[in-house]
Amino acid sequence: MNFHGVEVRQRALSLLRSGAKGAEVTRQLNVPRGTVSYWLHMDRSKRGECPGGDKPQCHRCDRVPLDASAYSYLLALYLGDGHISQYAEHRVPNLMITLDDSWPGIQSEAEAAIRRVFPDNATCRVRKTGCHNIKVYSKHLPCLFPQHGPGRKHERRIVLELWQQEIVDAHPWDFIRGLIHSDGCRNMNWTTRTVGGEQKRYEYARYWFTNVSDDIRQLYTDTLDKLGVEWKHCTRGGKAYNISVARRASVALMDAHVGPKY
Repeated sequence: MNFHGVEVRQRALSLLRSGAKGAEVTRQLNVPRGTVSYWLHMDRSKRGECPGGDKPQCHRCDRVPLDASAYSYLLALYLGDGHISQYAEHRVPNLMITLDDSWPGIQSEAEAAIRRVFPDNATCRVRKTGCHNIKVYSKHLPCLFPQHGPGRKHERRIVLELWQQEIVDAHPWDFIRGLIHSDGCRNMNWTTRTVGGEQKRYEYARYWFTNVSDDIRQLYTDTLDKLGVEWKHCTRGGKAYNISVARRASVALMDAHVGPKY
């Protein structure tokens, strides 16, 4: 079912083929930007003009250089908010990173990282309620993200391959930043202490990371250990899904390399 109707879609494609920008088509026809991008992609695919049709090369298959810093960040986003799938009518699979609209800066940073890791492929944003899906299509996605598999991530083993671990070890803060951007935050916590017989309230900054996967939490804490960041489990409801960084020196390290979401 085409919600916008065949006539609207054909009008949009006519405008795009004549050189109109996607944003202009969105304004003229009152169609979401992501829908316009999807129509354009499908039209190019059917006509053999899809970006990347010149067989973009792969770091693992063709030994071409990889932007390791961007990859470390993107790998973390994939582990947190990413998903790889392939629709029956598409030639290649797609990587989709779903990010909340509360953090537009992270959406832009994610798209920039995808472009650096896949310089020969086009990216697009698909608008959903309260979020955007940042997407790229590539037949090499399983090469660069071998953790992909059937089922949800927390229901299967997530283990980095040696070449991935070497990249994370070389760019650990990019990895931590990506994990916080996907499944973490920086917030203010508080506690009370009795001083001189008087109860006083104290506030302090804390980094919080929550992920149901034992393996992904282990990747996070192992990397923190290598960086000298102190952390602790915070169990809620009998489940240790939360990792807290609250020691002042460790928070200062996180502030220097990660900072609040934006």
